Amino acid sequence: MAKELRNSRISGLGHYVPEKVVKNVDLEKLMDTSDAWIVERTGINERRYFEPGKDTTANMAANAAIKALEKAGLEAKDLDMIVFATLSPDYFFPGSGVLLQRELGISDIPCYDVRNQCSGFIYALSLADQFIKTGMYDNVLVVGSEIHSSGLDFSDRGRAVSVIFGDGAGAAVLTPSDSLDKGILSTHLHAQGEFAEELMAVGPSSNEPERITHQMIDDGTIFPIMNGSTVFKHAVTRFPEVINEALSHNGVTADDLDLVVPHQANLRITQFIQQKMKLPEDKIFSNIQKYGNTTAASVPIAFSEAFEEGRVKEGDLICLAAFGSGFTWASALIRW
Repeated sequence: MAKELRNSRISGLGHYVPEKVVKNVDLEKLMDTSDAWIVERTGINERRYFEPGKDTTANMAANAAIKALEKAGLEAKDLDMIVFATLSPDYFFPGSGVLLQRELGISDIPCYDVRNQCSGFIYALSLADQFIKTGMYDNVLVVGSEIHSSGLDFSDRGRAVSVIFGDGAGAAVLTPSDSLDKGILSTHLHAQGEFAEELMAVGPSSNEPERITHQMIDDGTIFPIMNGSTVFKHAVTRFPEVINEALSHNGVTADDLDLVVPHQANLRITQFIQQKMKLPEDKIFSNIQKYGNTTAASVPIAFSEAFEEGRVKEGDLICLAAFGSGFTWASALIRW
């Protein structure tokens, strides 16, 4: 007999950022850039970089996960599944999901690895939500964790991209909701592969005779590249679209929202979303000023910080939204 559908809810949030703070003036020493230039174009003042020998993609995720589990009143042994979103796994393979499982001291449970870059956390959240909705699992850990700083081009050639990104991890524990009116109300996922090359890192590449060569390093194809104007143009279109899709699907409007937590891509994009949707400043959350763009980690870090700051309250209507490489974009509407 089929189980009755149910909602999932986020019962715990947590985040971790490395101790090393890198300010814009520190980057001035590495490339031809300036604090004023970075702030004007991105809104970023500083970001965090991992410490080799201390931080890994998996153990940063574990630090965030432990905090999320504590807030959910659960232990790692209570988990039924892990869904891990990252574009910067510790190894080429296996994925970091199993490494996180090991960090948490558990075994046997399934581990998914999600590669959807900036929208990775919401894609992962949607996947976990379906497993809980159908009754297959009860307690699912969803994480986004990234180490960008070891893969950036700190030369004049790469400055437009390298000033944007930072390292960190965020986590959410999903459990069944006691009401169909509370929890994750819906998720909405999209992709448009024709723009894949507008924001990407080519190497290492499995379709070359060798996956990585000295030439790849020399010509910079191992570093991320971005067509900034194209990304911006699509982001400011897709963000409002996917937020409005979630609102329309649930029969509510932007006026009903208590908080929007967007992927922290660029403060100018977030401000455009705010203006486009006519949202007051207190209804949109930004922390890119402190952390830069942490890709799959950005939404859970921001959501966790918003919760800690008292910006998330019982009964609030919250929308998570993301857009990035792929192009992929997504949203989730949540009744807290």
